[in-house]
Amino acid sequence: MTKFVAYFRVSTDRQGQSGLGLDAQRQAVAQHVGDQELVAEFTEIESGRKTDRTELAQAMSLAKRTKAVLVIAKLDRLARNVHFISGLLESGVPFVCADMPEADRTFLQMSAVFAEWEARKISERTKAALAQAKARGTRLGCPTPEVGSAAGVASIKTKADAYAARMLPMVRDIQARLGAATLRDIANELSARGIETARGGTVWHASQVSNLLARA
Repeated sequence: MTKFVAYFRVSTDRQGQSGLGLDAQRQAVAQHVGDQELVAEFTEIESGRKTDRTELAQAMSLAKRTKAVLVIAKLDRLARNVHFISGLLESGVPFVCADMPEADRTFLQMSAVFAEWEARKISERTKAALAQAKARGTRLGCPTPEVGSAAGVASIKTKADAYAARMLPMVRDIQARLGAATLRDIANELSARGIETARGGTVWHASQVSNLLARA
């Protein structure tokens, strides 16, 4: 019977970047694992652009120690970066994508190549469109600042709510692992894991955890 270690990732900047939320990731992995052993689950709250992943490192370490397969829901839950994917393939830890379990090493590398190419093209097209609009004299930004301000406040609130919702599973996981954890305990654990706060810091305080739980 194959053993598995599950790795989930939710982006901090654009939730559901690939249309695959945390619940859907868990469902896809559960369907793939079936009745086989799931050793542990690790959830990362991090952008796919960053390659320094605390939870992923822990998941890979556990998979290696227990001779388990690292299972993810979809390839871009790891990254859209060829070098990063290649590094994982060279790590010696076998991994499988629940949405394409038949994919071999070559197919995974090619998928990463096309995903990286697609991301780069989207960025290039966006920059070109903005440059053309500016050249035509189009005023970039919001034409009605007062409306834009209200929309900006609403956008900030929405992002804060979404961030709290994404962080909640990790906080619950910490509470479960530490037992009846205090707000300070949770803050210390988040800081130790290198998890960024809503404003990009890496040092958590009890008040931030309290606000996060209240918002979630």
